[in-house]
Amino acid sequence: MKTIKLPDELNLSSSKALVVYNYESITEISKQQILLNKNTFSFLQEGTKEVFFDNSAYAIDNSQFLLMKSGHCLMTEKLSKDSEYYRSVLFFFSDEEVFKFLRKFKLETSNSKKLYSTYSFKYDSFIKRFVESLLEISKLSKSIQENMLKTKLEEIMLYLVDLKGLDFLYSLVNNSDNQNQTFIQTIESNRLNKLTIKELSFLSNMSVSTFKREFEKNFKSSPSKWFQDKRLEHSAFLLKNESKRPSDIFEEIGYENLSNFIQAFKSKYGVTPKQYQLN
Repeated sequence: MKTIKLPDELNLSSSKALVVYNYESITEISKQQILLNKNTFSFLQEGTKEVFFDNSAYAIDNSQFLLMKSGHCLMTEKLSKDSEYYRSVLFFFSDEEVFKFLRKFKLETSNSKKLYSTYSFKYDSFIKRFVESLLEISKLSKSIQENMLKTKLEEIMLYLVDLKGLDFLYSLVNNSDNQNQTFIQTIESNRLNKLTIKELSFLSNMSVSTFKREFEKNFKSSPSKWFQDKRLEHSAFLLKNESKRPSDIFEEIGYENLSNFIQAFKSKYGVTPKQYQLN
């Protein structure tokens, strides 16, 4: 699968620190490999969106929007059932613009130990008006746009900091020096997501062979066995704590049919899912 680089492949000037783009599509994509070369607000307007990053994943409709850190992700876009369109207003901005914002407003460092690559926010009346203003700016000459977008970035950042605090902001410019810890976090965060080894390798920015080697070094197991164990452990939790039936969860756990799930569960726990639930 080809990796799409954004904003480069939208025929925009990728050298610009800030760019806005009104993206429309009549074609759905599923787990498309995306390399974001800039941090990105994705103000979803029509359709639904699902993203997987190294340490976070979100599925949203057009009541929400995303803030995504530059880097590797997998992206799914579904068309609106009403209009048969997918539409999102994209606002790209560089790390340097974030640093300028932090310096200008003398914001203190976040103490959070858990910073994510993507954040989801709900629309409100202020954000809706903000997105409308971005669309108006996108119609102006290129020479005017960038200066106006600097002000718009400050506006949205100040508003979200007031609502949500600083963690989302520092996550954009946080670059972990511990690559091994980042790799482990990628695996742990996606343990219940039905991603292939190739997709996980992409999120880890590794070749498949390097990914498998690093996986076995860190987890002392093959990827297939480790993920199967984690999903079966989750199924046991669902059976006991949420009283779900085996027929309700086998697809969620990643099995194509109920009989394969029952066989794998019995192999791990010595009893069938139903017996486990009753004991």
